Amino acid sequence: MLIGDVARRSGVSARMLRHYDSLGLVRPTGRTGAGYREYSGEDIRRIFHIESLRSLGLSLRDVGRALDDPGFTPADLVDDLIRQTRERIARETELLTRLRRIGAAEPADWEDVLQIVALLQALGSESAGKRQRAALSSVREAPVPVEALVEAALSETDPNVAGALRWALAQSGADALALLAEGLGSPVAEVRKRAVQAVAEIPDGDATALLRDALRHPDLTVRRYAALALGARGVADAVPTLIDMIVEEANDADAADALSALAGDPTVADQIATRLVDRLGHGATGSSARQRLTQALADIPGNTASRALADLSEDEDRAVALTATYVLTLRDA
Repeated sequence: MLIGDVARRSGVSARMLRHYDSLGLVRPTGRTGAGYREYSGEDIRRIFHIESLRSLGLSLRDVGRALDDPGFTPADLVDDLIRQTRERIARETELLTRLRRIGAAEPADWEDVLQIVALLQALGSESAGKRQRAALSSVREAPVPVEALVEAALSETDPNVAGALRWALAQSGADALALLAEGLGSPVAEVRKRAVQAVAEIPDGDATALLRDALRHPDLTVRRYAALALGARGVADAVPTLIDMIVEEANDADAADALSALAGDPTVADQIATRLVDRLGHGATGSSARQRLTQALADIPGNTASRALADLSEDEDRAVALTATYVLTLRDA
């Protein structure tokens, strides 16, 4: 079969067949009566073998080795091809993500595109200062897609940069909440923590609803951050978790401040005082925890708290009794 016929039937161009010939990959073994080179059936099978191996990503050099070297083993080469393919997919995925984010920002012209690309690159910089400036600039200068800000916030380890990213997300409003809700479901504890911290800084009713849901989250850290944020928003659902934090000495000062803020509502104040008294009477609560609970009562107004402190001033635990007596003195002043 002449080269033109082979090209038509195999789909390999005549130019490529000549290139294979020049490299010694496949050389026509026959001759026509007129002296033209002619491909045999075996030659054509070899062409299809070459094309099959090329489809796996092998170079022509490796194709030749695979077909001609009896000692050639494919295992290492295939493993290397797998690695290269994964790297290429990762690069292409990263490019696709970047293009999607640029498209989501709806740039008006190429100047906008260049500015968005610069900010996206800065968000991924190794320099914390550059990342922080990019987070701040994302609000003032160019509309960086919320998806990029959320991804950066959930992966950021530098506290200053993380604060800037949370501030930027807070300016975006409810748009970030769905993505942050996904972060709350992450298998990585640090990601869940960053997600709830970011939600806590979004002043939005939907954010409050998400924080309410977070009070039932299986991650204790998520529940605690949610309770602190809800306490600041005047949501009484946070009270049980805040009291647990005082008992467990986990951000107990912040938890007590949150209870004090909630106690501005007289009805809630009585509920808080009643719950604090219940925990004080719990037999499993140790002395230091009872002291912290007594101190927390100091900032809760109302008769329920006052009566409880009066009773505690005669508590058999001397440290608790002294604390209650001192607190009563301050309340009467």
